[in-house]
Amino acid sequence: MQQNPSVLTDQLAVEIARLGIVGESSDIGTLHRTTELAAQAVPGCAGATCIRWAVPPGDGDERPEPLASAASHPDLAQLVDRQLARRHGPVFDVVRLRRAVGSDDILAETRWPEAMNDMLGRGVRCFSTTPHIRPPVLVTLTLYGVTAGALARSQHAIASLLVAQGSAAMSNALQYDSVHRTAVQLQEAVEARAVVDQAKGILMHELGCDADDAFAEMRRISQTRHVKLTALAQRIVGDQGLHGTTEKPDHSID
Repeated sequence: MQQNPSVLTDQLAVEIARLGIVGESSDIGTLHRTTELAAQAVPGCAGATCIRWAVPPGDGDERPEPLASAASHPDLAQLVDRQLARRHGPVFDVVRLRRAVGSDDILAETRWPEAMNDMLGRGVRCFSTTPHIRPPVLVTLTLYGVTAGALARSQHAIASLLVAQGSAAMSNALQYDSVHRTAVQLQEAVEARAVVDQAKGILMHELGCDADDAFAEMRRISQTRHVKLTALAQRIVGDQGLHGTTEKPDHSID
């Protein structure tokens, strides 16, 4: 019994949209879900593999390195592993050229003989690899067909959408993590500044000095006792004075 195409399209749209949501899945989970959706949604696609690559900064000669991969079937995972081990094959040309490559009939394909032999040995007759880059993330999605010409070029748009959503999710997750770390660091800096200012106020009262002299005294104690300034400030605030630091105040600052 065939599914209603419009219902299938609605379901697919929801699943593709979820690929781009930060926090829906890990990188590996996103790669696996991309391959599963490709195998389900693209007509003629019998299976798929997906690779996430690390994009080197700048415009140097350093090539992207594979970070993680996923496959819809174990045999296809072996194809990826063998190609990555050789560091040669269609997926490397896709990464280098930043454009899709493929073959409608592997029996007639003269490029990448080792990779083509691997595919034929696992029943693959055609393939198409599509890249999508959203710095610092580069993702490649490879579709495999079991009959020559099974992957109609008109269907490649779905593959492009899938890989774009998958790479967007991973790129957004990296940016989110970076922003979160920055926010945490700023919060810690604000809290550290607050406790230092509080400690300065206590010393100003205890030593009868101004803010600059109080801060200078804190720095002197910090350096002589090899204690971080923030840690010293916390001890001063906790003990409400210098007596808890076991350090005699330098009355020359009065």
